[in-house]
Amino acid sequence: MERSAIRNGRVIPEREAVVPVTLRAVQYSFSIYEALRVLHGQVVHLEDHLNRLRASAAAIGLVHPFTDKLIGDSIAALIKADSISDATMRILVVGGDEPLFFITYQDLLSYPDSYYSDGISCISFKGERYLPEAKTSNLLMQYIALEEARKADAFEALLEDREGYLLEGTRSNLYAIKGDVVHTAADDRVLSGITRISVLRAAKELGLSVSHEPIARKDILSYDSIFISATSMGAMPVNAIDGIALGRSRWDDISRICSLVRKWELE
Repeated sequence: MERSAIRNGRVIPEREAVVPVTLRAVQYSFSIYEALRVLHGQVVHLEDHLNRLRASAAAIGLVHPFTDKLIGDSIAALIKADSISDATMRILVVGGDEPLFFITYQDLLSYPDSYYSDGISCISFKGERYLPEAKTSNLLMQYIALEEARKADAFEALLEDREGYLLEGTRSNLYAIKGDVVHTAADDRVLSGITRISVLRAAKELGLSVSHEPIARKDILSYDSIFISATSMGAMPVNAIDGIALGRSRWDDISRICSLVRKWELE
């Protein structure tokens, strides 16, 4: 069965969810987006995602005339039209004189259990996110970095700033545990994901404190454990960066954090 999509609040065939390449907003990637999880027909953290969508629009001066109710009703209509139970859904708002919004979906992203039991490997990549306070479609650097990771048979690329700090992944947030402290870059230096908020909440519930001190690339062996998070991943341990094996002593804590994050998604 052909999938449906949403264009400006109307259910359409997915093949019609397109924009002209001649649009200036398309040529300049003047657009914002949100990726959401749909579980058992319900969207996880919808209000938080809509709040961030508006914040992203404001950060880059993109006129976003679509109300939360319209987007929420559109999501519900799409779920009903295609009888969606579990999926990864994407909201895209394209700016310009006549803004457009689209909602599309794909099968729910999931990962092998071994990624959580054995961890994943990462590479470092020199680069910093432009306008980290906005979730925009300006993702060229992330694309190149992730391709480099794949060439190295790694799962993720971690962005390293000019001072040698690892700030975040191309599609994930980054953390390191040392003692009873979780270290992660400050919100104004990274894209603060919806899952990141849950991860830090979970850490505190487990008795850990949070330090907004970024992780120095040269100090990765000084941490008990390092992990990443994202909407699709929850919290996932990192076993190596650039081929350097990392500590695993706090993987049980990472697993507990992941369990709490997933539990709250169903509340």
